[in-house]
Amino acid sequence: MRVLIIEDNKELSYNMKVGLENEGLVVDVANNGFDGEEKAFINEYDVILLDLNLPDKDGISILEFFRSNKLDIPVIIVTARDEVTELARGLDLGADDYIVKPFQIIELRARIQAVIRRFYGRTNPNIEVGPLIINPSSRKVYVYNEEVKLGTKEFDIAEYIASRHPNIVSGIDIAEHVYDEYFDPLSSVL
Repeated sequence: MRVLIIEDNKELSYNMKVGLENEGLVVDVANNGFDGEEKAFINEYDVILLDLNLPDKDGISILEFFRSNKLDIPVIIVTARDEVTELARGLDLGADDYIVKPFQIIELRARIQAVIRRFYGRTNPNIEVGPLIINPSSRKVYVYNEEVKLGTKEFDIAEYIASRHPNIVSGIDIAEHVYDEYFDPLSSVL
């Protein structure tokens, strides 16, 4: 799963990135609104974490820009503001959820999973393709009910391919979703 964090606080964005990467996610960071908008349209993300208080462009304007330009990606507002009217406005404009700072990575990861399930219409948190069962929350894979041990990247690749079933997934698609923005999609690593 690939995540874009748009957050100007470099210490917080670094901690979020490291925490989510430790949970097995691929994370890119934009430290201002303009970079965030650009990355959101250049790369493919499964979810965007958007701070409301950015120095160059506020998060509400960015969210409006995303939705008016038909960027159909789940957005979770990340804010220090616990102001109900601002959060309600963000949700009304198309944000899928919000989280108030400070928070624990485990809560953020759970919110990301919940938003992804709702967005892609999965009520069952498991991904099932034939005898293959993938549990994204526990990061476990089963084939014919026998657990298969996979490394972090192997799991990410299996999860990505299975979640796109029955569509064909190219190596470039996998590289864009499983590796960070600096990975060469034409590399022989895949």
